[in-house]
Amino acid sequence: MSALLLLGKKQTKLICMQEFLEKTYLNNTVEGYLIALSIAVGGMLLIRIFRKAILARLKKWSAETETTFDDYLVEGVERFGMPMLNFLVIYSGVRYLHLSEFGEKVLHAAVVVIITFYTIRLISTMIRVLLYSYTGKMENGEEKIKQLNGIILVINIMLWGLGLVFLFDNLGYDVTAIIAGLGVGGIAIALAAQTILGDLFNYFVIFFDRPFEIGDQIIIGDKRGIVEYIGIKTTRLKSLTGEQLIISNTDLTNSRLHNFKRMEMRRSLFTIGVTYQTSSQKLRMIPAMIKEIVESEPKAKFDHANFISFGDFSLNFEVVFFVLDQDYITYVNVQESVNLKIFEAFEKEKIEFAYPTQTLFLNKESN
Repeated sequence: MSALLLLGKKQTKLICMQEFLEKTYLNNTVEGYLIALSIAVGGMLLIRIFRKAILARLKKWSAETETTFDDYLVEGVERFGMPMLNFLVIYSGVRYLHLSEFGEKVLHAAVVVIITFYTIRLISTMIRVLLYSYTGKMENGEEKIKQLNGIILVINIMLWGLGLVFLFDNLGYDVTAIIAGLGVGGIAIALAAQTILGDLFNYFVIFFDRPFEIGDQIIIGDKRGIVEYIGIKTTRLKSLTGEQLIISNTDLTNSRLHNFKRMEMRRSLFTIGVTYQTSSQKLRMIPAMIKEIVESEPKAKFDHANFISFGDFSLNFEVVFFVLDQDYITYVNVQESVNLKIFEAFEKEKIEFAYPTQTLFLNKESN
């Protein structure tokens, strides 16, 4: 009898449970809601287990390898793959339910927004990583990476603009009028800001063609200075007298530019004049003396020294040598040392330097 009563109670509970699960709210039974919740929670637990057990090991393994590609790949999975997987399991649970027409629209809009957002973020990150990797291999890569902010900003604006057009199109809006408006507006903006756009495009030219870099000493026209900053519109130089020069990128790319940092050596050309009273024997000695003096300098390379011309008041020698260093201070120090040694050698051999003189001859006539 007690067994029959117990069996009856169980059957009653099962019936009550069945009735509860079959209750309908917003076109879905309680059982349907529980299944949808189980799909979402179960999927998120599996993703969490994957992140702790597998992704953590992959991250540790990639940190030990020499290449950086696997580091970026694992980081991309962690930053974009995990959120997308969580969204997909929640979406799968919600899709199990029978939604109203309004609910379907809301779900569709959420899917489009999230996919667009993460797709743009993924593309932007990939472009940034590729640019950093490419720039890091250049000479002075760390300085070049600092210049990437302007390029990345322009790329992000373009990506988000295209993403918004894609988003509106998938949400059912007519993007033809938007694109036409953007086209007309773009032409108007381009005409109004063609100088700014010109500087922007020349910024890309400077970045990829690399006529100069931060730290280079350059001359443009009659202006000379060291490059401190390369911006989207202007480049800033620190002049040798201390003030800052701000020059537009268009002016830089349209001008003849001297980059002294690219020099492997500096050329020194000067003329020495001696008096006409110098003997021919000493004139023949002078080129060899100068050659010996230049070759005594460890950072100098002799080119030539020749008796080049008869001047109005001097016998002229042309001297050329190279300083094997791009540094200007080193150049002037070597030039000074050579000049002093030439002066001392001429003083020792009693060879006189010429300077502008006039000799007046008087003819005394007899009565």
